[in-house]
Amino acid sequence: MKRVIISGKEKAELSEVAIPKPTGNLVLVKIHVAPMCAEYKQFLEGVPRDCLGHEAAGEVVEVAEPGPVKVGDRVVAMPLDACGQCALCLSGDFIHCEENHMQDATMAQYVLKPAFMLKKIPDDVSYEKAALACCGLGASFGAMQNLNLTSFDTILITGLGPVGLGAVINARFRGTRVIAVESNEFRANLAKEMGAEAVIHPTDPDALKKIKELCGGIGPDCAIDCSGAIPAHRLCIDAVRRKGKIAFVGECHKETPLVISRDLIRKGIHLIGSWHYNLNEFPKLMRVIQTSPLVDKLVTHQFPMSQIEEAFSESALQMSGKILIKPWE
Repeated sequence: MKRVIISGKEKAELSEVAIPKPTGNLVLVKIHVAPMCAEYKQFLEGVPRDCLGHEAAGEVVEVAEPGPVKVGDRVVAMPLDACGQCALCLSGDFIHCEENHMQDATMAQYVLKPAFMLKKIPDDVSYEKAALACCGLGASFGAMQNLNLTSFDTILITGLGPVGLGAVINARFRGTRVIAVESNEFRANLAKEMGAEAVIHPTDPDALKKIKELCGGIGPDCAIDCSGAIPAHRLCIDAVRRKGKIAFVGECHKETPLVISRDLIRKGIHLIGSWHYNLNEFPKLMRVIQTSPLVDKLVTHQFPMSQIEEAFSESALQMSGKILIKPWE
């Protein structure tokens, strides 16, 4: 089979490897669509890698033992590989499994996945749309479930990359008013097309003041950070109203300044780490995908995997929404 590798700075190509063989509870999935996430950063860095991608939709082609899926099922393959036996996995929160690891990549023609991490795609949903049930729409969907977001709320979304744009779609599906923060004009305009009421530039010295003014002077009810940027973290903390809630979705490995008394105790806000969504809520996310007229706007580019270097270059420009890779083209 073919899979993507990064071979140098801004260099990507396909390599030929053996098709993996399923054993135990592992299932072999033929990948039809593999969305791109933040792999372009590795492409720009140029450190050789042969394990790329963590999102996929495809078809079950081989199982080692009877289980929840069978050959021919159309499925979404969830990111990472969890144990399937701990309390977190059994409750649906597999993403927090302490044994989670990256076993195989999805920028390839086949992938092995634990059977319980494959969710069946409804007949009326294409592989392209189903693939958005991972990072494209899944990350923000899980965050909004954790926030208990409703049509009575106003939400601040910081960072309008593909995950942040997916957050706009999920919020508008719930009837929630959206205010966003983004510097990329292309993505800011796309968010407005999706229904964001206002998009504020993060370097605007009056950004915090403008956000609060749009919310009667007290700030939004909730916020989701999809940027992973420390200034955005602080903006969310400073902007939300007292007793508000913030979900952090964007990855960040640096320290964000926080004053417990001022920011948490006296303001009474809730800070929530949110990585994915509970697998038991997959049907609800599918309902968003099946019925929201905004979902089509999220996918802006599709590339055959044979043009992977061009796809990485496009992703690096950040003038896109979600980019989909077709491994068999």
